[in-house]
Amino acid sequence: MRDELLTIGRFARLCRLSVKQLRHYDELGLLPPLHVDAGSGYRYYAPEQARDALTIALLREMDLPLAVIARALAAGPERRAGILRAERDRLAERISRDQARLEMLERLAEGGLPGYEVTLGREPERRLAVVRAVCTPAEIGTRVEECVGRLLPVLGRTGTAWEPPLWGLYPLDLEERMEIAVGVRTPQGEAVPGLEFEELPGGLVAETVHIGPYAQLPLAPNALFAAVHERGLRPQAPVREAYLVGPAEAPQEELMTRLVIPVQESTA
Repeated sequence: MRDELLTIGRFARLCRLSVKQLRHYDELGLLPPLHVDAGSGYRYYAPEQARDALTIALLREMDLPLAVIARALAAGPERRAGILRAERDRLAERISRDQARLEMLERLAEGGLPGYEVTLGREPERRLAVVRAVCTPAEIGTRVEECVGRLLPVLGRTGTAWEPPLWGLYPLDLEERMEIAVGVRTPQGEAVPGLEFEELPGGLVAETVHIGPYAQLPLAPNALFAAVHERGLRPQAPVREAYLVGPAEAPQEELMTRLVIPVQESTA
């Protein structure tokens, strides 16, 4: 059998991997050698292991975690395809976020920090029918879309009229796991089967308006929070976004979002 096996050095060259990588994959149980000499500790590999080794190298080039690669190699064809498609979807989402960041940096490079007019005013009480979701900061956009996709069909099925705009409700701090909500105001605040309600108290608020793509929307709350702190005010949860002009009504450059933060006079 020894004559049919390859030393770790020859196998590494065959698979365009380093000996160090092969040893690491062995330690992880990802690609153990077919035979280890009891006396010398030398590792030997079979030629048919080259396919798995080359697959590992290819997937590592794509930055797939070793744990994911291990699951894919151990799975059958159908399950393996599902694992790889899930990684593809995660990669596509990351590329989309990076593209949004590139566009934001380009906007900042061309025109500097955009100027947002921040005003103080008073907001009336509102009672919103809402759906909720828990997400990370990176998932906010996706979860908001999902919430809208849950909210509007319920309103349609129950024949419930609602008053535009759609509202997004967010915590003050963008924590690793946080609760968000999307809601609408219904006439007289009537109950809607299958939906919760969120009572938004009235009072003093700071607000501004963002015009442009949602990908550049983070610029607005930064300006809003800065103005709040500069004026010695204390922000209160939830941060509110009113989607005055949405994607179904205008191109990305003309989207209009009103951002509202309830505030209190600082006692410090």
